[in-house]
Amino acid sequence: MLSLLPAVPAAAQIPNSPAPKSSSARPLGAAEARTAAYLESVRQDPGRLRDFFRQLPKGGDLHNHLSGAIPTEYLITLAAEDGLCIEEKTMTAVTAPCGPGKRPAADARTDRAFHDALLRAWSMEDFPSGQSGHDHFFDTFGKFGEVTWRHRGKLLAKVADGIAAQHQFYLETLVTPASEETKKVADAVGWVDDFAAMHRSLAADGKLDRLVATARKEADDADAEFRATSRCGTSHAAPGCRLTVRWNSQVSRGSSPERVFAQMEVGMRLAERDSRFTAVNLVQPEDGENALRDYSLQMRMLAYLHRVYPRAHITLHAGELWPGLVKPEDLKFHIGEAVNVAQAERIGHGVDLVHEDDWQRLARTMAARQVAVEVPFSSNAQILGVKGAEHPFSTYRAYGVPIVLATDDPGVSRIDITHEYQYAATTYDLGYGELKDLARASLQYSFLPGRSLWQGNPTRNGYHPVAACRGQLPGGGTPGPACRHLLASSPKAAVEWRQETAFASFERHFATRR
Repeated sequence: MLSLLPAVPAAAQIPNSPAPKSSSARPLGAAEARTAAYLESVRQDPGRLRDFFRQLPKGGDLHNHLSGAIPTEYLITLAAEDGLCIEEKTMTAVTAPCGPGKRPAADARTDRAFHDALLRAWSMEDFPSGQSGHDHFFDTFGKFGEVTWRHRGKLLAKVADGIAAQHQFYLETLVTPASEETKKVADAVGWVDDFAAMHRSLAADGKLDRLVATARKEADDADAEFRATSRCGTSHAAPGCRLTVRWNSQVSRGSSPERVFAQMEVGMRLAERDSRFTAVNLVQPEDGENALRDYSLQMRMLAYLHRVYPRAHITLHAGELWPGLVKPEDLKFHIGEAVNVAQAERIGHGVDLVHEDDWQRLARTMAARQVAVEVPFSSNAQILGVKGAEHPFSTYRAYGVPIVLATDDPGVSRIDITHEYQYAATTYDLGYGELKDLARASLQYSFLPGRSLWQGNPTRNGYHPVAACRGQLPGGGTPGPACRHLLASSPKAAVEWRQETAFASFERHFATRR
């Protein structure tokens, strides 16, 4: 069962942060105002409130790790189907045969206690409240990793159906392309403290191109498995077939410098050569020994590779830290270097903002450049113990920094995007207008190609349609030739239009309810 994180009084704010501005003050249309009134009327009615947020159109999920997004029950089912074994001491999935100390994963079908023990080991289910889940959260990936690498298409089918059911229209999900092959090439090349020389060594003799070809073949296989599993193109197609999906490439920041550089380059080269891929991102604990030691080096790697691959996007886990987890000096620069050195277009987590050097200036820079922050409330609470007034959500908003709500690893966290929107609304007293604009932001700041439906800087100036579609949004007009051309030529505008169509229907439904 989903349970909301505890709410915090609205008056409680991060010390020294300005009072947050409220975007709910923007003028609401008649249908929006009636929908907003309905939301206020059900805030104390858990069932109707949950129903409202479940049906709310919620844009896209831009921070989603595919392996961590799968419902744990489904991972256990796949482990049984694949004939895997479970090491009873560590609850780690391994290949057969199941010798001493190992049980067939299939035993979980009939042994409820075993099934529930796996559920707790592979997720945050029943994790004691009030305790830091940092190690348990990150350890889950190693425990079920033998399951997830085998079935990327099946995993995507399960996740896509769940996201479509949440009334979302777009997904950027993280995978590690050509993982084992890239490690081998990197190890053979070795590390040279000269980025141009590393690039030349990796590219020599077609090594990089072969890695990209391997990654594209993996994507082809995943696409085929996804379409077969979801029956796409048939009269019985699953809901996930309608979802627009793009891949982002993970880089294991705890690895050796040569592996990190090679994974970055494969991901960025892939993003320029295959439209299914958009960006690179660093994963694994930001407080890990190698991650801390090499943080600035990795930011410089990205700065160099960004010049080599200028069309590849960069979104970075940065500032997923908190006092007590790392030394004070490690809290001072991670978000700043991600933005100003690596030229990240989005930041994942960004929790330690107010501990950065000259953080107010950094926040103003992020606002001016529209560097969005991907905010997964539940994983921030589970991993770092940060929630409510301690979280910089209100501070980012006060400075005009774009925010998108995300799930991170909803399978591990045992939540969904509805949970995150409801938590945001109840904890920070957000009105319907603010929630609607958060959903719009998740598409505006996506890496979908093409022109946006919205003009200028919508976080600062509000969501106003571009001239081609002004006065023609769903529910308010019929798109003319210029607007139809935009929707036909821009994948981003097309998905944004789908959301506006859903909002028009949503508001018609809830504006008439009492």
